[in-house]
Amino acid sequence: MKKVVSLTRRAIEDYNMINEGDKIAVGVSGGKDSLVLLCALAELSRYYPKKFTVTALTLDMGGDGDFSEIEALCARLGVEYYVKRTNIREVVFDIRKEKNPCSLCAKLRRGALTDFAIEHGCRKIALGHHNDDVLETFFLCLMYEGRIHCFSPVTHLDRRGVFQIRPMIYVRERDIRGAARNAGLNVVKSGCPADGTTKREEMKELIARLEKEQPPGLRKRLFRAVRDSSIDGWGQGE
Repeated sequence: MKKVVSLTRRAIEDYNMINEGDKIAVGVSGGKDSLVLLCALAELSRYYPKKFTVTALTLDMGGDGDFSEIEALCARLGVEYYVKRTNIREVVFDIRKEKNPCSLCAKLRRGALTDFAIEHGCRKIALGHHNDDVLETFFLCLMYEGRIHCFSPVTHLDRRGVFQIRPMIYVRERDIRGAARNAGLNVVKSGCPADGTTKREEMKELIARLEKEQPPGLRKRLFRAVRDSSIDGWGQGE
């Protein structure tokens, strides 16, 4: 966890993600990424020069979730925790019967999480996207949309007056997995019916294959290409 906190702090400072007095919402699904992000920000909030507070928010996708483990973790961390029931799973899979559900699901979740954060006085939302997500998103945009693009470290939703921040963009997924294991976090497996069969999984496999075929350091070179590009929001890092 110490390595995750260190890299998280570096990203926060490189991209000026946190200001004095911020109340930051962390969207917590119960997966390793959101749990580790919650722990890292809770730890950082104890000594970071700019004082901020953390609030954990969970969207119950179908009204049948058990979030007692997350509630217990938040109690140990001293973090406020709230759950909101939604019908997102029903809309995506039962009503709309989406063949490629990820885009609609993500859109609905973003909107619901933004509303939920505003309800609790949070104008910044921390998302658990990590270094591997950056590369996979870059490849997805390149191969399926034909454009050089990726999500930004900081996104301003100007119509809502909310900022989305991604403090773990320097953290590898394997380090998140190790931190979750070492901290004894009870990670919940995704209940999404499409889990493991998405285009993102294809990109993950592609990058892993390229990494075996190319000279060492491929991931670092790819990330540097994103960081040093003209993609909106990336130019100021490191």
